Amino acid sequence: MKNKTLLSSLALISVSLILLSGCLFPKEDPEYPELTTNIVNDITQTTATSGGFILSDGNADITEKGVCWNQWFTPYSTDSHTSDGTGSGSFTSYLTGLLPNTFYYVRAYATNEMGTSYGETQTFTTGTGGGGGNTVTDVDGNTYNTVTIGGQIWMDENLKVTHYRNGDAIPYVSDAVAWSTASGAYCNYDNLQGNADVYGRLYNWAAVNDSRNIAPIGWHVPSYNEWLTLMNNTGGYDYSGGKLKETGNAHWTAPNNASDEYGFTALPSGLRDQLGNYFGMGTNATWWTSTEGDIVYSWGAAMTYNETILYTVVYEKPLGFPVRCVKD
Repeated sequence: MKNKTLLSSLALISVSLILLSGCLFPKEDPEYPELTTNIVNDITQTTATSGGFILSDGNADITEKGVCWNQWFTPYSTDSHTSDGTGSGSFTSYLTGLLPNTFYYVRAYATNEMGTSYGETQTFTTGTGGGGGNTVTDVDGNTYNTVTIGGQIWMDENLKVTHYRNGDAIPYVSDAVAWSTASGAYCNYDNLQGNADVYGRLYNWAAVNDSRNIAPIGWHVPSYNEWLTLMNNTGGYDYSGGKLKETGNAHWTAPNNASDEYGFTALPSGLRDQLGNYFGMGTNATWWTSTEGDIVYSWGAAMTYNETILYTVVYEKPLGFPVRCVKD
């Protein structure tokens, strides 16, 4: 009987100690994980290596971790991502299926019962491939370098051609009055050949739209939608202009918030208005698209010296703008 009483007393003491322990050392509430993102390295045309380190599991099991990436800004785990197991500590992630010569944002993520947390955002650009770094030659013998951006292959400078693809001459119109009524024409800014050498030539939309074609064989004047694709592949409306403009103030008027991350090297070539006047060199870059608006207007794409946006807008067809070509 005494033994049974002793055992019962010990059991009660054990339960009391367990309950007391829970009061003195309560289990911490779960929180979101904390982690960092590794710098991206081992970059090729289509792959890269990153990863992260989980500083705290947030008092709950890590059920998934990895890195996520996109071409715009602030990637989430719902974007392209890796899945690199569970648990705390460091981990390595291998990014695959990337596009050549493309700028990416990447950050590590970790998930517990509270939700998903992210490390800081890192950036990198994949190697050139798939046509980037090659050249193309127009019917006049002008040679242009090319860049690959998000699957598109672009010339990295403005068109300088003075003949259509079949060899017919594009009329050169220097006179202001004649320019306002020209059916298909080109000119050089301020009628100076030196400006054409640096910035390319200015064309009215009739020349751009001519069936004889001003683009080299295998290339074309990009459509409105192709310019939108370029915009989306380089940071979207708010940022793409800054990422595509030439850096510094050798050609652009200050301030010029530009990084030229893709080698597109947009220059402020200016324009010619309907009355034949030249303006905007140093402050404005505008290009024709191949997309017609109506009988009076057609679509163009533009950037300015004091903004980082790339925007599209309709312009009157007699205006003179440069042309960038994209590969078929």
